[in-house]
Amino acid sequence: MNILLVGEYSRLHNTLKEGLQQKGTHVTLIGDGDGFKNFPVDLSIRPIFSEKFLIKKLKVLLFKLFNWDLSEFERGIRFYLKLPKLRNYDVVQLINEKPIKTLPSLERFLLKKLFRNNKKVFVLSCGVDYHTVDYLLKKKFRYSILSPYFEDPSLEPHFKYILRYHSKNNLKTHQWVMEHCHGIIASDLDYYFPNQHHPKFIGLIPNPINISLNTPTQKTSEGKILIFLGINRGNYHAKGIRYFEEALERIAEKYPEKVAVKITTNVPFETYSKIYNSADILLDQVFSYDQGYNALEAMAKGKVVFTGAEKEFLDTYQLQEDEVCVNALPNVDYLVEKLSDFVENPEKLETVGRNARQFIEREHHYITIAEKYLHSYQNY
Repeated sequence: MNILLVGEYSRLHNTLKEGLQQKGTHVTLIGDGDGFKNFPVDLSIRPIFSEKFLIKKLKVLLFKLFNWDLSEFERGIRFYLKLPKLRNYDVVQLINEKPIKTLPSLERFLLKKLFRNNKKVFVLSCGVDYHTVDYLLKKKFRYSILSPYFEDPSLEPHFKYILRYHSKNNLKTHQWVMEHCHGIIASDLDYYFPNQHHPKFIGLIPNPINISLNTPTQKTSEGKILIFLGINRGNYHAKGIRYFEEALERIAEKYPEKVAVKITTNVPFETYSKIYNSADILLDQVFSYDQGYNALEAMAKGKVVFTGAEKEFLDTYQLQEDEVCVNALPNVDYLVEKLSDFVENPEKLETVGRNARQFIEREHHYITIAEKYLHSYQNY
């Protein structure tokens, strides 16, 4: 079987590729590396020309005057030039309904060619898309990545990258892709609930984690408990990072002799992974019901992760509260209390970290997950 994976978020498709290859399939990954994260791809559509110094100034001007992104256009042109290599695959999987991340009309033009030249096409609900944003805007979750925007509409500029998925132009893309794809797969519970009643929804297939590449690492740093926070400025508000920052300030003041804090901003994925290897606790995100990809990889390394772990997650996997990770809530007092418990009872770090690793091996093993994808490809 020949499989084409289009787009990349958080290394999901790279890991799925590794699992599929272990099952004897031929896999090609095309994408832009997901921006500054710089994930590897087989065929690159990363904007290069529009990122050059002088052209970048022109790009900024065009965006201010016409709301037109030269990088998006270049990404689409680079994908177009790769089209002769994107033919006759048994399965094409899109990381999202807008995987090329180009201008909406060009996105549809390219997707139509991709669908026409290959056999089956599946779509991941992974990251925001029209249907998920519509669900969030109707406030069907108790809280969501849009909660800060609902509470303070002045933050709208920070949520444009999410809200634009709900535009009429993107609705056209959504409708066409949904009409012509073979099925939709959710990567975690945050995308399961918005899609669960869609007629083409196949179900939830958990994120694949390569347990061979993500093994438990030495955690403690100079006798102190090291807490790590990696910040992506692009989704700072959507992930609720300010709650973590406030909690860390209080923890550092409360336990100056027991705690060390490490914070990074917008670093490439490889750098990010190396930095948190020595951490005991990783702070991932607040506004989620399930774990994101970075959280899962950290759990595979035996870290205690503060992330999404709501009741729905616990019920799905038959877990107890704080058994494999800590449910992060938009409440600084709560976060300080949970962090303090680990500082004052450091033996819990090892227990939760060990449980986390076992959970990843049981529910997210990349080869087992690859088998689930293959089953879906063959039966839908």
